[in-house]
Amino acid sequence: MADVELDHVYKIYEGGFEAVSDLSLHIADAEFLVLVGPSGCGKSTALRMIAGLEDITKGELRIGGVRMNEALPRVRDIAMVFQSYALYPHMSVADNISFGLSLRKMPKAEIETRVKRAAEMLGLTDLLDRRPKMLSGGQRQRVAMGRAIVREPQAFLMDEPLSNLDAKLRVQMRAEITKLRRDLGITTVYVTHDQIEAMTMADRVAVMRKGTLQQVAEPHELYERPTNLFVAGFIGSPSMNMVGGRVDVAADGSVLLDIAGQRLEVPAEALEHYQGLRARHGQTIIVGIRPEAFTFPADIVPESQRLDIDVELVESTGSEVQVHFNLPVPPIDTDETRELIEHEQLEIDPTAKHTPMVAKLDGMARIRIAERVTLGVHAERCHFFDPATGLPLR
Repeated sequence: MADVELDHVYKIYEGGFEAVSDLSLHIADAEFLVLVGPSGCGKSTALRMIAGLEDITKGELRIGGVRMNEALPRVRDIAMVFQSYALYPHMSVADNISFGLSLRKMPKAEIETRVKRAAEMLGLTDLLDRRPKMLSGGQRQRVAMGRAIVREPQAFLMDEPLSNLDAKLRVQMRAEITKLRRDLGITTVYVTHDQIEAMTMADRVAVMRKGTLQQVAEPHELYERPTNLFVAGFIGSPSMNMVGGRVDVAADGSVLLDIAGQRLEVPAEALEHYQGLRARHGQTIIVGIRPEAFTFPADIVPESQRLDIDVELVESTGSEVQVHFNLPVPPIDTDETRELIEHEQLEIDPTAKHTPMVAKLDGMARIRIAERVTLGVHAERCHFFDPATGLPLR
């Protein structure tokens, strides 16, 4: 096993396009790190540089402390699992799994031992004689995983391995890959555009945007303490609500936010985390409210932390209810929000005259379309950003 380190790495193509810019990451031995971000953000390019499938323009890659910039892929002792299964259709499952070992001229007995062990781990023992066309999508992905496992590499690299599976299989395979990685204890770098995948599987998540690393942290820290507006909007499902609010510092020192004509008091706990808020008296900032930060009935929070809303749509899944409503203020329009809209992370029309919002409530909440209700806001869980920079007001 080994750690993987990217030290100020760049990938610059002809014409000057920087696919990856100044990327520094240290993936510890046995760590599961997920690279996440919208399409075209550079995450797959970074993975391919680790694998040796893309040259590094500047910077240094080290695996197990050894510089690997110029090393051939086969010398790096890594195993890669791709989005496409890339199985040989004329070979059995056993032969597909063992193919790389056969090329290395490994003793037959050792190959059989490794294949048997991998098949047991992946639930493929009864399928070893079958051809790929006789397998389901999930089974084919297990075979691809088995081909990587039998190599017993220093690190696994996985490039969107679940994107071809249906929703139910994705959930199942997420759990299986997480368990498998923990059992094997192998360093893993996993690429996905699906932030739910990232949050549920990773030890740490690295969020990328336009080739640049935005934040790397444990999942709960990304969710609770996003480093900028882009990360705040990208992480979470449904996405964080973002709305403009004018700051009003009262004579007694309390801080109020005017949001679409309604006043919301910022509690002391939030002011401790966002000490730059008081300095914005009279200015409009961006208020971020997670859908989970709303509550109904509203009386479990103080009256100063409630919003009256007109319900536009109610979606119930049984265990939870998502309540959609609009606030009569224009949507936030920044570079970050436009990019999140482009990649369908935010569902906002920047030309509209209202801001769409969503509250995620307990499934027992009885709310109907076109009803006017009062929602409580756990304001201590709100986030506050500078509209000009997209940075939190800490």
